Amino acid sequence: MFKNNQLGWSELTLLMLVAYIFSFAIRLIWIFQFQDNPNFYWNGQFMINTNDGYFFATAVESMLTGAHVENPRMDIALNSYPGFIYTSYFLAKYTPMSFETVVLYLPAIISSLVVIPLVLFGQLIKLPWVGFFSALLGSIVWSYYNRTMIGYYDTDMFSVLLQITVLYFFLWTIYDKKDKNVLWLAASLLLYPFFYPQGLSLIYAMFILWTFYQLIFQKKDQNSYLFIIVASVALWGVPIWGKAITILIIFLFLEKLKERVDNKRFLYLTVGAIFVFFFFGDVFHLIFEKLNGYLDRGVETKGLHFYQVIQTVREAGKISWETVSNRIIGHPVLLLLALIGYMVLVMKHKLFVVALPLIGVGVFAHWAGLRFTVFAVPVASFSVIYLFYVLSTFFKDKKVMSIVFVFFSLLTLVPNIQHIIKYKVPTVLNKAEVQDLEKLNILSTGKDYTLSWWDYAYPIWYYSDTSTLIDGSKHHNDNFIISKIMQTTSPELAVNLSRLAVETYVDSNYSIVADTLFKNGEKNQLDPNVFLEELKSESYNLPKKTRDIYLYLPYRMLNIFPTVNIFANLDLMTGKALRSMIFYPARAVQQQKNMITLQNGIKFDSQKGEVLIGRETRKVKYFIVTSNNANGDIQLQSQYYHANGSLVVLYMKSYGQFVVMDNETFHSTYVQMFLLGKYDKKLFELVVSSPYSRIYKIKK
Repeated sequence: MFKNNQLGWSELTLLMLVAYIFSFAIRLIWIFQFQDNPNFYWNGQFMINTNDGYFFATAVESMLTGAHVENPRMDIALNSYPGFIYTSYFLAKYTPMSFETVVLYLPAIISSLVVIPLVLFGQLIKLPWVGFFSALLGSIVWSYYNRTMIGYYDTDMFSVLLQITVLYFFLWTIYDKKDKNVLWLAASLLLYPFFYPQGLSLIYAMFILWTFYQLIFQKKDQNSYLFIIVASVALWGVPIWGKAITILIIFLFLEKLKERVDNKRFLYLTVGAIFVFFFFGDVFHLIFEKLNGYLDRGVETKGLHFYQVIQTVREAGKISWETVSNRIIGHPVLLLLALIGYMVLVMKHKLFVVALPLIGVGVFAHWAGLRFTVFAVPVASFSVIYLFYVLSTFFKDKKVMSIVFVFFSLLTLVPNIQHIIKYKVPTVLNKAEVQDLEKLNILSTGKDYTLSWWDYAYPIWYYSDTSTLIDGSKHHNDNFIISKIMQTTSPELAVNLSRLAVETYVDSNYSIVADTLFKNGEKNQLDPNVFLEELKSESYNLPKKTRDIYLYLPYRMLNIFPTVNIFANLDLMTGKALRSMIFYPARAVQQQKNMITLQNGIKFDSQKGEVLIGRETRKVKYFIVTSNNANGDIQLQSQYYHANGSLVVLYMKSYGQFVVMDNETFHSTYVQMFLLGKYDKKLFELVVSSPYSRIYKIKK
C-alpha cells in the first residue's frame, strides 16, 4: 500500500470518488429511516430538519417565485451569504431537481466534497492512503455529520469545506513553490467571504501562521514574499473586484521585480503589505469580538438591562470534554490520539502548524459551545489516521504494516457510524403543523406580521409568507417584547404591545423596537415598568393600523416556555428577576393510588391537592384536565382544592402531559390562549386551531 509515495491523478481521483460516494451514502441512512413516515413530507418531498434552513429557503424561494417580497429581512440572506443563496438558486432553476429536492439534498452534495482536500493532504506528504482514510473518517464524524446531514440546509455545508480547502492551498503553495499556485490560494480567499464570512477570523489566524512560517523557515525564497503580499491583498476588507484587479497587477509586477530586487527590499514590501492587511482587515478586532461574543454571559450592562440570548443557546454553552471528544472525532480516546497525532504531524511536517487554529477552536469548544467542534474535525481526522500510519511503520513486514494501518483506520469509523444510525433527528415541523401555517398563508397578506418566539420565525416566513419581529439572527432586545406578550396576564397589554411594536418596527425603518419604545440609552430613557403599566389600559392611544397581526402559539413552545419567560421576567432598570416563576411540563411515570410521579421527580397528590417539589410541599389551587375535540375546541374539567394554593396542576389529556405552574403563570397569554383555549373575543379572533397550534388575529 505504501510502496508508491504518490499516486497518479487517475488513481487519486478514484480515491476521492470512492470517499465521496461513501460520505453521501452514509447520509442516506436518515432518508431510509423515515421514508415511510408521512408526517415528514410536504409537497411530495421530505422537509428539512434545521430551523435556520428556512431562513435561506425563504430567500431562495423569493428569488425563484417572487414570494416574501414584503419581508424586510429578505435582503439579509442574500447580502450575507450570496454564494450559498445563488448556488441553491441556480440548481433549483437550471437543473431537473425541484426546489424542495435541492434544499433537502444540497447539504450532502456539498459537504461530501470535503474528501477532496483531505485526500490531497495525503498527496502533499506523499501518503495518499492516509488522506483517503482520513477522508472517510472526516466526512462522517459526529459534529460534521450533524451539521451537514441530508435536510440540514445551512451554511455549515460550506464552512468547514471551504476552510479546509483554503488550508490546503496554504500548504500547497509551500510544498509546491510555483508562482501560479498563489493565484489558486488568492481565488479561494476571495470567494470564501461569499459563502461563510463568520469564519474569517480562522482564515486570518491561519494566514498569520503561514506568514510567520515563511518568514522564519523560507525567508531566502523570494516566492515567500510574493505569496504573502498576494494573499494579504486577497484578505483585504474591500470589494472583490478591487482585490482581484490589485492581485493581478501586483502578481505581474512582482514577477518582473523578482529578477531585479534583493530579498531585503522584498521584505520591506511584505511588511508593508501585512500592515495594510491588518488595517483593511480589522483583524484583531474581529478575532476578539468573536471570542467576547461567546464568552460573555448575563444581561446588558449599558442602558436598560436586557437579557442576552447567548446564555440560552445550547450551542454556545459550556460542554464537557467527553462531548468535545465525541463531536470532534467520535470518542475520547480518539481525540487523545488525534492530538498526539497532530503533534507528531507538526514535528515531521512543520508547515501543518498552520492548521493549529482549527484544532485550537475545537478545544475552545469546551468553553464556547458545540458549534466550534465542527471546525476541528478534518484536521483531527487526518492527524489520527497519520498517527496510525506512524505506529504501523514499527512493523517490518509491509503486509502486516498495511493490515494494522487499515484495521485501526476503519475502526475509527465505527463509533461515528453508530452515532449516525442512532441520530434520528425529526424534521423541524410535521405535516399537521405546516398545514396550520398554510391556513394562515391563505388568511393573511405578505405585509402582515405573525408574533411568536424566534425559534419558529423562519418556518413562519416560509409557509405563511408573513413577517416577524424576532428570528434566528435577530433576537436581541426585542426578545423582551415577545416574551412579555407571551407571559403577561393582561390581554390588553398583549394586544396593545403587539400593535405598538409592529407599527413602530415598520415606521422606524425596522429598528430594534424595544430600544425605540423605551428610548434605551438616551438621555430621556423611559421607565419600562411605568410604560408597560400604561399599555394595560383599554384607552391607550395606539398608532394607526396598517396591517394585520397574528399571534402564533404552538404546542412546541410548551417545553421552552420557561426560557421564553426569562427575557421579560426582568426589571429592565436593575436587571433583576421580577419574581420566581414555576412552570414544569412533564409526563407521568408512575401512579400509586392518589400519588402521581412525574418524569422530573415532582409528585402530585390528587387527593390532598399537594405537590412535592424536592423537599418542599406546596398547596394546589386548581387541578384542571383539558382535552381536544375533533373541531379543535378544548374541553375543560376543573377541581378546586385550596383557596391559598400557590400552584395550578394542568393535565393535558390529549397529549398525556402534565404542567405544574404558579398562579400568575397560569393566567399568562400562552397558558390561557393555547393550553386552555380561553381568550377575550373583543380583542382576539381565533383563526387557526389544531392540537399543534392556535393562531389568533389581533382585532385592535
